[in-house]
Amino acid sequence: QHCHGKSKDRILNVHHKESRKTGGDSPGNLVTLCETCHKSHHAGRIKLKLTPNKSYRHASFMGIMRWYVYNSLQELYPEVSMTYGYITKNNRINNNIEKAHSADAYCISGNINAKRIDEIYNQAFKRKHNRQIHKANFLKGGKKKLNQSAYEVKGFRLFDHVRYKDEECFIFGRRSSGYFDLRKLDGSVVHRSASFKELKLLKRQNTILIERNRCNGVLLS
Repeated sequence: QHCHGKSKDRILNVHHKESRKTGGDSPGNLVTLCETCHKSHHAGRIKLKLTPNKSYRHASFMGIMRWYVYNSLQELYPEVSMTYGYITKNNRINNNIEKAHSADAYCISGNINAKRIDEIYNQAFKRKHNRQIHKANFLKGGKKKLNQSAYEVKGFRLFDHVRYKDEECFIFGRRSSGYFDLRKLDGSVVHRSASFKELKLLKRQNTILIERNRCNGVLLS
């Protein structure tokens, strides 16, 4: 499916467009290559022109979880009802409200006359332990990463909530030398290599990280 028989190689191989772990063995994730092209691709000598598969995993997840959350909430609060994006957008435009996630939540609540707060809370789920470490089984040929930092460096850990020069942020990366990659929960960089001497620990890492941000909380003019 790459050289279309021009290599004259009669030996065929099945190649996964996406890794078997994420794409599976479904026919849509498989292509047939002659052995010459297959070896050349893995050696980096040729690049395959493959159309990526469309993933509906996120849509399926939302389709399942949405009803679970909705039904669970209705058991606790019978007045809960379903809404949709076009309704929220229409309410936001009609009331001349800025476009933001916090504004969407304000419109979904249905109480447009309520006084808006000037701060919001962002939350993010972060792992506490990397399961990939368990796959590095030395008895089965596994290897430990050579550049892996210690669990705690200079008293700080991954995803600790810290203050750097009057700005609150989180540790997204650490080096054994005592320099840290500092970021906000949205991924924006505060400093890529800040010294531990300039950091003040505010809160130890947790599975759910919480960040408080300011918002304008006003209607558009």
